[in-house]
Amino acid sequence: MDTSTLLLRFDGRSRLLLRSLLSGATGARRGVWVFQRQRRSDPDRCLHTCLETLCQQEICPNSDAQTLTTKPLVCLFPVAFQRSLLSFLHLTHPLHPRTSVLRLLDCLSQGEHAPNPWVSALVVQLRRDLGAPGGKEPLITPQCRERLRGLCERLRGSGGDDKATGWALCLGGPIEPQLSSSSQSGLDVVPQRKRKSSCVYLDSVLEDDAGQQRKRMKISLSPVDTERSCSSMEYAVGTEGLKDQMKTDWVYGVIPEPAVEPQPAAGSPSDALPEKVKASIPQIKEILESEMEWDQSSVDVFKVLNDCDPSQVEILCRMLSLSEMPEQTLPQLCSCLLELSPDLSHSTAATLIKSLLLGKVLSLSEPASRCLVTAVTSLCSRYPRPTCHALIGPVLEEGQTGSAQAELLNRLIEDCLDPHYRLLVFQMTIKGIWCEGLLSVIHALLDKKLELNEELFTLFTYQLSSQAPHFTKSMKYSKMMLTVLTKYNTHVTVAHKHTLSCCLSSNETFLKKSLQAALKRIKHS
Repeated sequence: MDTSTLLLRFDGRSRLLLRSLLSGATGARRGVWVFQRQRRSDPDRCLHTCLETLCQQEICPNSDAQTLTTKPLVCLFPVAFQRSLLSFLHLTHPLHPRTSVLRLLDCLSQGEHAPNPWVSALVVQLRRDLGAPGGKEPLITPQCRERLRGLCERLRGSGGDDKATGWALCLGGPIEPQLSSSSQSGLDVVPQRKRKSSCVYLDSVLEDDAGQQRKRMKISLSPVDTERSCSSMEYAVGTEGLKDQMKTDWVYGVIPEPAVEPQPAAGSPSDALPEKVKASIPQIKEILESEMEWDQSSVDVFKVLNDCDPSQVEILCRMLSLSEMPEQTLPQLCSCLLELSPDLSHSTAATLIKSLLLGKVLSLSEPASRCLVTAVTSLCSRYPRPTCHALIGPVLEEGQTGSAQAELLNRLIEDCLDPHYRLLVFQMTIKGIWCEGLLSVIHALLDKKLELNEELFTLFTYQLSSQAPHFTKSMKYSKMMLTVLTKYNTHVTVAHKHTLSCCLSSNETFLKKSLQAALKRIKHS
């Protein structure tokens, strides 16, 4: 079972968070960033429902592939996801129900095979964080300890000084967790470390019983140290001080990031961009982060998009993190894109629409915000074909057309798309996975009296017939059928009539007699 299917078990916001945890070595850091943004809009948000869903039992093939068994849903995800999830919970566990986290740890500890060593170590570390039974087990295996001991011996060299330092000192005795003197915070004491680094000033918020007080904290991190701290959230076991520092940063409301962006390394994706585009990246970022009204100079900065080919536009979108832009910024950005002259090419517009909007539309669990609707409709009106291919098509084909997505698509059909683009969307719906939300989109398209040729109508009737057993009690399906029989009766041939009759035979709604009567009234010359 692939991860896309597993993610369908979750609501939109949880799905967005879990997708960020699937992003490889930086999954934990991305997850914390996404969760922090979600809590800004909903301070009471916790992951109780998400964690309980991860613990639900799922039927799956056994190791011999001939029998079925049940496993917790979290055990069906890749090991890399499990590591990112545990690292994320290590940083944010005070914000989640303790019982739900412990239940998840129990699920990850069970199984017919020995769990992954990294996962086992992170489970033990998280039990230590929670003060739960099992937290006193060693974090590393004896084999791992011996390997580390041999490594530190090589690192020490032959300097003649027998005094144990660094890893040698750490491995010379048992590794014990350092508990904080403050039981209220539940966080470890951050050890003091001296590093050669540049100073990064971060704004943070300290929450206490008296209220919120703004403070400024100073963290010494070089670009190399920052990169290590990001990856160690997922992998480093035994380097508790570094992870404690990351954890404290979360409680203060910030994620450690270098204030000055490091120069891209050789061979980085930015090397594929023209020099003019590279030079404009800091300006674009400054504009996107600004809360001021954008003027004509802002529009001029975005003209570099016309100097990029499709692959370069995709790289630029990733570097600018357009998929993570807050929705309130979208209308201003779309206004700038619409003022560009000449218009963007089809491929450039499609890449921008996909980066900006697709993730937000797929994750909708409630009606789209005014800012998102404004952005989608404005780009669709100017660039309808790119919108169809980069936004509407993927939403329909992934089978994620819920009521919120359907409402937004119906608005585009009604207000933004010309007849030939509606026909293009209709062809996409036939290939998509049908659900109740998709039925309302098809019904909205049929209400526009599409110009269907015989081949397309025949294909549609076959799809109606194949999907009929899944919608025997669906009123949306019945109303859509009624529209077909009344508005498209001139398209119905004898063969079509037989196919449609089979569709109606399994219908169990109160519209069945009306549908059969409408079908019977269709005459053939």
